[in-house]
Amino acid sequence: MVHKANQIALFFASFPREEAIERVADHLRRFWEPRMRRQIIGHVAQGGAGLHELALEAVRRLDAPAPAEQGSGR
Repeated sequence: MVHKANQIALFFASFPREEAIERVADHLRRFWEPRMRRQIIGHVAQGGAGLHELALEAVRRLDAPAPAEQGSGR
C-alpha cells in the first residue's frame, strides 16, 4: 500500500502542494477499494512510516468530504 500511495503522490508532486494533496486524496477515494483505504489509514495511524509527505497528508484527509462534495453553502 505504501508503494502504491507513494507512486500516486510522486505523479502529482509537480502540482502546487494543496492541489497535489487533494488530487492524491481524490484518487484514493475514487479508485482504491474500501479495504485498501482502511489499510493505508491504519498505517498512518501507526505513524505512516515510508509514506511520501503528500500521500501522508492526503490519507489524513480521507475522512473529510472532497471539496466538490461539500456543497456551495448557499
